[in-house]
Amino acid sequence: MRKEDKSVIIAQLGELLAQYPHFYLVDVEGMDAATTSALRRKCFQSGLKMVVVKNTLLHKALEASDVDFEPIYGSLKGTTAVLFTEVANAPAKMLKELLSKKVTKPELKAAYAEEGIYVGANQLDVLCSIKSKNEVIAEIVALLQSPAKNVLSALQSGQNTIHGVLKTLGERGE
Repeated sequence: MRKEDKSVIIAQLGELLAQYPHFYLVDVEGMDAATTSALRRKCFQSGLKMVVVKNTLLHKALEASDVDFEPIYGSLKGTTAVLFTEVANAPAKMLKELLSKKVTKPELKAAYAEEGIYVGANQLDVLCSIKSKNEVIAEIVALLQSPAKNVLSALQSGQNTIHGVLKTLGERGE
């Protein structure tokens, strides 16, 4: 590969690193064409961008980034695919689903999610438990609605009188 081609690939990887807030490095070594094609299809359906890259070029793109990715460098061995994503836990859930089907590859090498670096396949459960932005917003909305729902239910059960509302709220022990 010519030096010009390498610098173009490094620049493209740098753009992807800047465009997507999260990425996963997975080991795809030894996967046949059918399995790789199925993985690409699954990534497309999950909204992930999968790129198979040379480790040295990815290393240079990571070094050129503003973020210190040094803990990830040790994972850049063998055949590596990068899964770029907007949702931090989407690739982890996809990989866990594949593992439940007794598929050994792809295997998680490392991940950069929610500004944290996770190294090793044993981090898959931790990455699955990361909540997406929409999940956090839904939880906050539910928490904010909870007191209002309690007051409304107290009003309904207390026969719409202040004495009844206070009695109902007092019996709840909140």
